[in-house]
Amino acid sequence: MYNTKIVAFESYLPPRVVTNEELSGMVDTNDEWIRTRTGVSERHVSVGETVSEMCVKVADGLLSKSGISAEEIDLIIVATITPDFATPNTACLIQKAIGAKNAFAFDMSAACSGFIYALSVADKYIKSGMCKNVMVFGAEVLSAMTDWSDRSSCILFADGAGGVIAQASEQCAGLIAEDLHSKGEDGLKLTGGAICIDTPFFDNDKEKQPYFKMDGRAIFSFATRNVPRSIECIIEKAGIAKTDIAHIVPHQANSRIVEAMAKKLDMPIEKFFINIQKTGNTSAASIPIALADMYGEGRLKTGDKIILTGFGGGLTWGSILLEL
Repeated sequence: MYNTKIVAFESYLPPRVVTNEELSGMVDTNDEWIRTRTGVSERHVSVGETVSEMCVKVADGLLSKSGISAEEIDLIIVATITPDFATPNTACLIQKAIGAKNAFAFDMSAACSGFIYALSVADKYIKSGMCKNVMVFGAEVLSAMTDWSDRSSCILFADGAGGVIAQASEQCAGLIAEDLHSKGEDGLKLTGGAICIDTPFFDNDKEKQPYFKMDGRAIFSFATRNVPRSIECIIEKAGIAKTDIAHIVPHQANSRIVEAMAKKLDMPIEKFFINIQKTGNTSAASIPIALADMYGEGRLKTGDKIILTGFGGGLTWGSILLEL
């Protein structure tokens, strides 16, 4: 049976940067208030770039770095809650743009856990022998779902794309363990992009809700309670010690959440990679963007055991242990 090896990392952030100072001119907030509560100093927002367009830039980088041709890609998966269209799916748009004519392609919607879920699915296709090279993306244009007059949400959300190429390998241990969960009964604690049914056959008097609505305290409690358990679970499944973990790469939701996780796990905060200060919360894109940053900074070494962990809307959460 083949294992899943990550052979390339890439990311893309829109060039338009919105600083905390700029937001303070739009809503009642300031730089210190935002940084102390979220860890964010600036975020990138699209000025017209779609999820597929950002992913194509990422795909070009992945192909260049890996030496793999577009025709060798067997599968494209895009984790996103902000696709270009309901149909066609974003992955098919990417397939066309890069010329991956031999791939099949689909999107996944699991919000901030999306990349974790997508990588888990890619791993199953690889281990089954059905696919050799899989492109996995996490990408969002959250600015389109953000109420820019709501200071509780506009300070957090941002845009960007990241991705990896996962490849079948007989040498690398690859994906060693995983732990995935959903809790739909709490799903309405974080919503966005509601579709309003309003037709000649039904007069809908409900208020349209295109923007994010979040019970921040509930999400904080959910994440700090469940994610450390998930991390401990996969460490136990793998039969290794916490000291064997080189890095933990969490979804970049809020720096205070990550700090609370480290404390609950009794692990040094230095093991947790944090780049939210310059990216904001990019939902499904945050983990692959973080991985690309780590790779670019020379932090990822062959043989490293790293944990990826995502959590968010659904509610969903999950962790993956990888050996690079």
